[in-house]
Amino acid sequence: MSFDPRQMKRIERDGYNLIGARYAAGAEARAALTDALINTARLQPGQHVLDLAAGPGLLASTASAKVGVTEGNPRGTGGTAIATDIAEAQLACCPGLLRVAADGEYLPFVSNHFDRVLCGLGLMVFPDAARALAEARRVMVPGGILALSVWGEAAHTPLLSCALDCMKRLLPAPKVARPSVFRFGTPEALGTPLAEAGFGAIAIQTIMIDSHFTDAASYWQAFLDLAGGAAGSLARLPESMQQRLVSEVTRELSSFAGEAGYAMRSSVLVATATKK
Repeated sequence: MSFDPRQMKRIERDGYNLIGARYAAGAEARAALTDALINTARLQPGQHVLDLAAGPGLLASTASAKVGVTEGNPRGTGGTAIATDIAEAQLACCPGLLRVAADGEYLPFVSNHFDRVLCGLGLMVFPDAARALAEARRVMVPGGILALSVWGEAAHTPLLSCALDCMKRLLPAPKVARPSVFRFGTPEALGTPLAEAGFGAIAIQTIMIDSHFTDAASYWQAFLDLAGGAAGSLARLPESMQQRLVSEVTRELSSFAGEAGYAMRSSVLVATATKK
C-alpha cells in the first residue's frame, strides 16, 4: 500500500465527524486520563491554552476554569482556552468554548502565543507527526509546556488491540495505509520525536486506565466510539460481517471475562516537554 497523507486526513476527518456525539458521551470513561494530562500541564490563571486535535474539547473545557475562563466570558480574566480539530462535528459538541476548525499540521495561529499546548490521544493520528510537533512548538511561547498523551504498546492496550486484532483476521487490508495507533507506545518512541522537534525537559510517565463492559457488544461499541477513521469504514460493512466481528471479539475477550462481564487495563503514556 502507498501512503497518502491527504487521503488519510480525509478518512480520519469523516470518521471523527461520524462519531462526534458518541465520542463526547464517552468522556467519563476517559476522566482519569484527562485529569492526569491536565495535572502535568501545570495550568495557571491568565494563561493561553491550545487544545490540539481537541475532538469535543474535553481538555480545553477542563483547562478553561483553571486559566480563568468563566461561562459567558470565554476570554476569561486574561486567559484563553481554544479547542482546534480537523473534524467540525467534534467541535460542535463543545459550543461553550472558543473553537477553530483547523489541520494540526498547519495551525492558523501566530507564533510564540500559547503558554500551554495540550494534545490528548491525538499525536498518533497525524500523518506527519513531526510537522504537528513543530507547529505546536511554533505557536508556544519560550518556556511554554506541551502536554500530550498517546496509547501504549498494543500488548498492553487491550481496549484497542482486541478489536484491531479481530479486524486484521476477518477483513482485507485497508486500501489506504495509515500509521499504527501504537507507534509512540514506548517512552523511547515518544521521546525521540519530541527531542527532534526541539523540545527539552521531556518527562514521560505511563498510566493505566480501567475499562469495564457488561458484554462483548458493549466493548465493540466502545471501540467504535474511539475508532476515528475506521468508524466510517466499519459502518459501511454488511450487517453479516459486523455480526461476525462481534462474535470474533467475544472470543478475543475471553481472557478478560469475569462475573460482571469484561474488565481490562490499558496503558497510556503522558508526556510533558518544554519549548527551549
